[in-house]
Amino acid sequence: MSSTAAPEPGLTITHRRYVPYSHAHYAGNLVDGAYSLQLFGDVATEMCIRTDGDEGLFASYSDVQFRSSVHAGDILEVTAELVRVGTRSRVIDFVVRIVARGTPEVSGSAASVLDEPLVATTATGTVVVPGR
Repeated sequence: MSSTAAPEPGLTITHRRYVPYSHAHYAGNLVDGAYSLQLFGDVATEMCIRTDGDEGLFASYSDVQFRSSVHAGDILEVTAELVRVGTRSRVIDFVVRIVARGTPEVSGSAASVLDEPLVATTATGTVVVPGR
């Protein structure tokens, strides 16, 4: 990374992901909660690359809340916001929102965009990066 400026809180990274039917683990095409945590790891990696020029390492979660179920056929929007910057640690707030949902009751390939996204999972996590 060419910049020597310290990262500042407020930086937000967003990914979108389609949930394939091959990821359904439970009746009703439900996807396990670990799927959201994997997505948090992906968006945290981009955050660390942008702020520190390194992929960083996930150290911990201080809070994880599963608020709505995630289903195969959903399109998820995963957001990470940098909220606190330490010497080597970065505290990040994460949100998974469901922005579209498959509607297999209509037909096998039907889906619709939701009028209002559903919050599926929230978390706060800490990542660490190498010293500068």
